[in-house]
Amino acid sequence: MNRILSDGTTARSTLIRTVIVVFIALWLVVPLVVVVGLSFTGQQSFAFPPTSWSLDWYDALSDPKWITAARNSLVIGTATAVLAAVLGTAASFALVRSNSRIMRSMKLLVLAPQITPVVIVGLGVYLVFLRWQMVGTCQGFVLAYTGLTLPFVVIPVTAALETFDRNLEKASASLGAGPLTTFWQVTFPLIRPAVLGGAVIAFLSSLDEVVIGLYLSTAQMRTLPVEIYQSMTDQIDPTVAAIGAVEIAFVVTGVVVALMVQRRRARLLKVEV
Repeated sequence: MNRILSDGTTARSTLIRTVIVVFIALWLVVPLVVVVGLSFTGQQSFAFPPTSWSLDWYDALSDPKWITAARNSLVIGTATAVLAAVLGTAASFALVRSNSRIMRSMKLLVLAPQITPVVIVGLGVYLVFLRWQMVGTCQGFVLAYTGLTLPFVVIPVTAALETFDRNLEKASASLGAGPLTTFWQVTFPLIRPAVLGGAVIAFLSSLDEVVIGLYLSTAQMRTLPVEIYQSMTDQIDPTVAAIGAVEIAFVVTGVVVALMVQRRRARLLKVEV
């Protein structure tokens, strides 16, 4: 009797969890479906569901302002991801490997950009970069976004280093390998998932940042989020929905490719074993 009750309770709990997961999934996915649907509307409004269908809004993406803004965002995002990965990894090593109390207390300073309201950060960056004549420059965007996204690399890499077995590095050194060789052949392969994960998040965060972009942008230098914001304030048309659909397709493609690569590696490991 107790076993029957236990099985019934387990089944009910499983059903409740399933319903909650499905509800959360729909809550997250339905807005994306609406955006994709609006990108094919034949109306000049955000009325949903569309009463007519058209590809005109995708043709509007050939406008030079959208192409230039997208190119700027990709260049800035890539440079930000690389710079954040390098500086974040170096900062993580300093935080984990240093015995200095001062260095360990610097962890809060490194995480400060994520704690401070982004409007305050943007104002501070604008005032400093205005003096340095870096407002409206690609270098200014990259430096500002790198400082903002640095915690996305520091946090996972620090966690990976704290669980890292340093005996592996000692073994490598005992075999005659230098510090650089030990890092590239032993340390980095083990912390690489954390570094790459942080770099990807930094890249996506820089593509989505609009507040600091508004402070640093000029008429000649705008990122895609800033261009979308400016377009939404001037006029409302489904062109931004088409941009959103393209970005969704880009992200979904990246996730699918990553999953395929992961499964292929898992199969190769099984074959080797």
